[in-house]
Amino acid sequence: MKITDAMVLAAGLGTRLRPITDSIPKPLVRVGGKAMIEYALDLLADAGVERVVVNVHHHAEQMIAYLESYPRLQVIISDERAGLMNSGGGLAKGLRLLGDTTVFIMNADLFWIGDKSGHESNLDRLASFFDPTRMDMALLCVDPDHTTGHNGKNDFNLDEQGHLTRYHPGDPRPVVYAGAIVMNSSLLHDAPSDAFNLNIYFDRAIAKGRLFGLTLNGHWITVGTPEAIGEAEDAIRRLQN
Repeated sequence: MKITDAMVLAAGLGTRLRPITDSIPKPLVRVGGKAMIEYALDLLADAGVERVVVNVHHHAEQMIAYLESYPRLQVIISDERAGLMNSGGGLAKGLRLLGDTTVFIMNADLFWIGDKSGHESNLDRLASFFDPTRMDMALLCVDPDHTTGHNGKNDFNLDEQGHLTRYHPGDPRPVVYAGAIVMNSSLLHDAPSDAFNLNIYFDRAIAKGRLFGLTLNGHWITVGTPEAIGEAEDAIRRLQN
């Protein structure tokens, strides 16, 4: 499946990264020589995406100026300066700007490195994996021991058929949600127009047996605190050399 549309969720306040985010939006915090959101945008462009919606709120003017200068994608702004919409509300609002299409969804502050090594990229693999006849959403996930900056919380259990369920202690295959989804935007046609958490749709899909996961190749990085920037940069130097 060739996917040419995407959305990047980038409107959060980045409160755990204060005081850095008092003056700069979290997606523009530089890690390893470039803005965090640039990792996500580059991964999407490498996968053949042409259009991307990005939602903005905190220091929105800085975000818009950066996005207007990003050369590899047509960027459409979903403006949330009037009020944050949470993950689900922001996604539903942004996807309306794309129409009915199969899309990649990514978080602006989560990325991975080292996924090529002669194989398909993780996003290409996720697109090939997604089967709308069986799945509402396909999530890219990561084994907990292939992460840097993670808080140790397991999100899901991944069974041998690829089904995801909420993690409970003792489950045999804990995984962490890696911040990338493939889905059809029509899934959110019934979404409320105000703020809500995307976990509502994860749980609906689990209840129907239609939430699936694929484990990424490479190493996953999240940056939630100022101290985590150094940890992330150490991992990038170690794993990309």
